[in-house]
Amino acid sequence: MAIREKKNLLSDVLKTIKKYNLIETNDKLVLGVSGGPDSLSMLDILYKIKETKKINFNFVVAHLNHQIRKEAKEDEEFVKKYCEKNNIEFFSKSIDVCKLANNNKISTEEAGRNARYQFFEELAKKVNANKIAIAHNKNDKIETIIMNELRGCGITGLRGIEPVRDKYIRPLIESERKEIEKYCKENNLNPRIDKTNFENIYTRNKIRNIVIPYIEKEFNPNFIKTMDRLSDLVKEQEEYIQKQVEKTYEEILIEEDKNNFIILDLKKFNKQEKVIKSNIIIYTVTRLFDTAKGIEKVHIEDIIKLCNNNIGNKFLTPNKNLKVFVKNAKVTFSRQI
Repeated sequence: MAIREKKNLLSDVLKTIKKYNLIETNDKLVLGVSGGPDSLSMLDILYKIKETKKINFNFVVAHLNHQIRKEAKEDEEFVKKYCEKNNIEFFSKSIDVCKLANNNKISTEEAGRNARYQFFEELAKKVNANKIAIAHNKNDKIETIIMNELRGCGITGLRGIEPVRDKYIRPLIESERKEIEKYCKENNLNPRIDKTNFENIYTRNKIRNIVIPYIEKEFNPNFIKTMDRLSDLVKEQEEYIQKQVEKTYEEILIEEDKNNFIILDLKKFNKQEKVIKSNIIIYTVTRLFDTAKGIEKVHIEDIIKLCNNNIGNKFLTPNKNLKVFVKNAKVTFSRQI
């Protein structure tokens, strides 16, 4: 009889890493570590994977002191001591996030996130790292999905947080928070606890501390797993649709100059199903600007209507950068000069 491998967080994380090719031979990582249960577990697990040579890679640790909590300096020292004990290269930076938020007229959450990612990017460049590891877990993913749907993000919002995006990887994304807390206890990590996570001021905290526990208690104790399965199904369907969009785009493309314009065949565009039309618009704008940010549902509806009417010399300017116009049986997406 085959002996089943003992299931634990380390083996689960290693499985996730291999499943999505998050870490490969000779990679160099920047690990974002606050000192909380998630990031400390990630650090401890990746250290063990590295030391046991399950994967041949290297990493440094990055800690940003937000200067918000009075315990912030203690958090920094805690992470630093772990790194010193295990001979891990440690980098830290202090930023007055509240001041940054006020100056830029944004929330402290957004200011903190921007500051962290900027620091990680700067450090990755400095140490020549090709990947940045963030400690988002499965619960974070489901919280993000709920937040997305509350904002009306539609089907795409059901994907939540991806295991990999550009150079950012998330080794804990398939692990639940309760498993991470158990790992910390079993390995005597004694992580730092950010008490603001229990203050129901921010939307995410309300979802984490009120909404999800209520659903688990009253409706579905396996809510996190259920939502995660839904997210995986949506991802599969979206990936299929994306393949169809890219195939159709090539069929209706007349001319592409990514620095200036993209021209599509109007007649062929109008023959497509609405879901394909909508996604082709997003895909076209993304090819032209490297992002579709600022293109909302109302803009997509207006562009489809413009194409259906097929009246020459009509145009739309969904934002200050983009102009869309119909002429001579063609629809052109162009940069505004």
